[in-house]
Amino acid sequence: MAHLLMVESWVGSMSRLLPRAIREGGHEFTFLTRDLHHYLRTAPEGAAHPLLSARNVLTADTNDLDTLLPLVERLHGALGFDGVITSCDYYLSTAARIAARLGLPGPAPAAVEGACRKDATRRALADAGLPGPRFAVCADRSEAADAAREIGYPLVLKPVDLCGGMFVRRVDDEAGLARAYQALADFPVNARGQRRAPVVLLEELLQGPEVSVETVSFGGTTRVVGVTDKSVGGAPAFIETGHMYPAALSPADAEAAAETARRALAALGLDAVVAHTEIKLTADGPRVVEVNPRPAGNRITELVRHVAGIDLAAAGVEVALGREPDLRPRATGLRSAAIGFLVPDTAGVLASVGGADEVRGADGLLELQLPEPGRVVRAAGSNNEYLGHVMAGDARGPGARERVEALLSALCPKVAAR
Repeated sequence: MAHLLMVESWVGSMSRLLPRAIREGGHEFTFLTRDLHHYLRTAPEGAAHPLLSARNVLTADTNDLDTLLPLVERLHGALGFDGVITSCDYYLSTAARIAARLGLPGPAPAAVEGACRKDATRRALADAGLPGPRFAVCADRSEAADAAREIGYPLVLKPVDLCGGMFVRRVDDEAGLARAYQALADFPVNARGQRRAPVVLLEELLQGPEVSVETVSFGGTTRVVGVTDKSVGGAPAFIETGHMYPAALSPADAEAAAETARRALAALGLDAVVAHTEIKLTADGPRVVEVNPRPAGNRITELVRHVAGIDLAAAGVEVALGREPDLRPRATGLRSAAIGFLVPDTAGVLASVGGADEVRGADGLLELQLPEPGRVVRAAGSNNEYLGHVMAGDARGPGARERVEALLSALCPKVAAR
C-alpha cells in the first residue's frame, strides 16, 4: 500500500474519480487544502464527499510555496509520502515542485509550468517548429488592438492561466476585442484565490474539427491511449457540449493527431504525466490548441474506461508513484461511448427537467446526471455552468454520439425567472 499526498483537487468529477482510483489501487492518500469547504459544498446529497476518505485531511496555504514546501517536508518526515498528485490545473505545478523537493517521482516542474501557461506553451511549440496559429501576448488593451490588426480578425482571445474555457472568446472586430478584454480584466483573481497574470493571448482562429489525444508519458516514452472528439457551442464562447471516444476519424487523421500530441509533449519536456492535448484538424494539418499535463476532464476518462477498459485516473496514480501503468486495452462490449452536456442559455431558477424518466430507461444509457429543482441557473459562458449530462454507449460501432444527442433532445429543462 502506497501513501499519496493529494494537493487540492478539481471540484468536478475528478474529485470523485481520483479518490476511487487511489482506493481501488490499494493505496491511501492525505488531502491537503487551503479551504475544505470549497469541496464540501459539492458533496453528493446524503453522502460524504469522497475526498473525506483520505487518511488525513490537512489545511495549509497551498498558494504560498515559500511556506508550503518546508511544511510539506515536515509532513513527509512524519507521515511518509510515496507520491504527490492533484487533479486541479491551478496546482499542477505546485504538486510537481513538492515532488521534486521531496525527491519523489514526478514531471519536471518547469515543464509543467510551461504547459500550464498558454503563452509559454505557444512559444515552446513555435521554437520546436510545430506549426501553429499566429499569436501575440499582450500586456494592455492598446497592445492587443495593434496585435489584432496584425493577426487579422476573426481571432481568439484567451487568458494565459485559466481553465475550463473561462473567458476564451471569439473576437470578430475591435469592439468585440474591447468587450472580451474588459471582461477578463474584471476577473483578476481565479477561483482559488490566485492572482492572474496580467497578459492576454491572441491567436488566429483555427478552423476544423477539434479532438483531444489522451496519452501517458513514462520513462521517456509517450503512449497514445486514443483520440476523443469534441463538439463545441456557445459562441462567442467555446463551450464543450459533448465528446465521443474513440473519435470517428480516418486512421491517417488519428495518427496525425497522435503524432502532433507526441511532438508537443516532447517540445514542452513533459514526462511522467498523463496528458490531454487538444488539437484542431485544419485543412493545413493538425494544430495544437493546448496541452494539459493531467488526465482529461468532462468525464472523458470514463468514456475511455467504458470502451477500452483503461482507467486514466488510475494511470495517473501509478505514474505519480513512479510505476509504469498497465495500458493494455480490455474488451468491454462497447465500441464507442459519448457524453453530452445540458448547457443553459438562460438565467433563473430550475423548475423541472422534463423527459428524465424516459431517458433513465433508455437502452445504452451509462450515466444520467441532472440537478434538483430549485438550483440557481446561469447562462453558460464556460464549461463550469453545465446543468447535467447524459452518457451512453454503442456496442456495434461509432453510434454513441447519435444516441446521446437523441437522449439530450428528450430532456426539457424549465427555468423560471428569479
